[in-house]
Amino acid sequence: MIFFRLILTNLLRHRVRTLMSTAGIAFSVAAMLTVVTVLQGAIGMFSGILSSDSETIVFEKNVSDLFFSDVAPGALHEIGKWPMVDHADPVLFGIVSSPDHPIITCFGITADDARLRKATWLEGTIVEFNPDAEGIVLGERAAEFLHARKGEMVPVGHGTFRVLGVVRTSNGFEDGGVFLPLKAAQAFFHKEGSSVITVKLRHTDDLAAFKARVQSTYPNLTALENSEFNRTYSQFRILKATAWAVGGCGLLLGGFGVANTMIMSVFTRIREIAILRVNGFSQVQVASIVLAEATVISLLGAVLGLVVGCALLITMKYLPALHGYVDASLRPVVMVLVLVLAVITGIVGALYPAFYAMRIRAVEALRFE
Repeated sequence: MIFFRLILTNLLRHRVRTLMSTAGIAFSVAAMLTVVTVLQGAIGMFSGILSSDSETIVFEKNVSDLFFSDVAPGALHEIGKWPMVDHADPVLFGIVSSPDHPIITCFGITADDARLRKATWLEGTIVEFNPDAEGIVLGERAAEFLHARKGEMVPVGHGTFRVLGVVRTSNGFEDGGVFLPLKAAQAFFHKEGSSVITVKLRHTDDLAAFKARVQSTYPNLTALENSEFNRTYSQFRILKATAWAVGGCGLLLGGFGVANTMIMSVFTRIREIAILRVNGFSQVQVASIVLAEATVISLLGAVLGLVVGCALLITMKYLPALHGYVDASLRPVVMVLVLVLAVITGIVGALYPAFYAMRIRAVEALRFE
């Protein structure tokens, strides 16, 4: 009981210092949680583009990005006829621009694609999106920032297109994107084929046979299940590594803050520690007090950071400018991992102060001014 009372007394005695350290950990945890969740949400949205009503993706081997992949039209027609394939849909990815908006994602697709079939048509109908149509369909967000409505002419890239319709989708990239008929997109981006083929098999048991047949028939192509693609795609791995690296740097700064607080705390309590030693406290007990104080600070900061991070993510989700682009779905695994990392960081930061406290000699410390 005395042990815990000492911890509480020491923390409350220097309230400002304790609050600053707690706030440092809280800020680090909130930043880490926000960055990791937002980037994972972005990865989820991009993978959702690829997995729309499909379970397998076919693309060109050894490309650094799917925007550079080029699948020949012959492969699409052939793969679509295989008995194990329910349907195969081509998707051509591109980047276009318009005045004041230099980067807009463009999707070259067919009218049979699930993106348009499952979307909510706010203006126009899917009938107007035919293979020979000379126009574009805008996502709701794209229509907002382009200030465009059905029937109006919109400058996109080096051309001007008539708006055939406006759709609302749950995916932020699609909702802020431009949809072109595949034939028009091929002419616009000077490609004969598509970036990828999204494939839905008749039976999931045919996946291994399908992948083997793609590899043997088209050596320059590869087929991956959606979940397998998400694990191995280099851009996704870079984003994940970046998220954890940025969050780790934030936690490291928070750990330095805890270390500084505990060093100052030990230094200002040298005589007190000496009295504890004289009254029978061992070196381990003295070090345990310092580590326990750091643990309490880290734990309080981590919990506060989780609350702040969750509130920030929810706020970002409902900001009109970010509608559809932020996925605030918090994974329990991520929250627990961030919490554990924050506590470990605080404890590691207190190791040196605890070691310093253990080395204090009672006789010399009592003479300390």
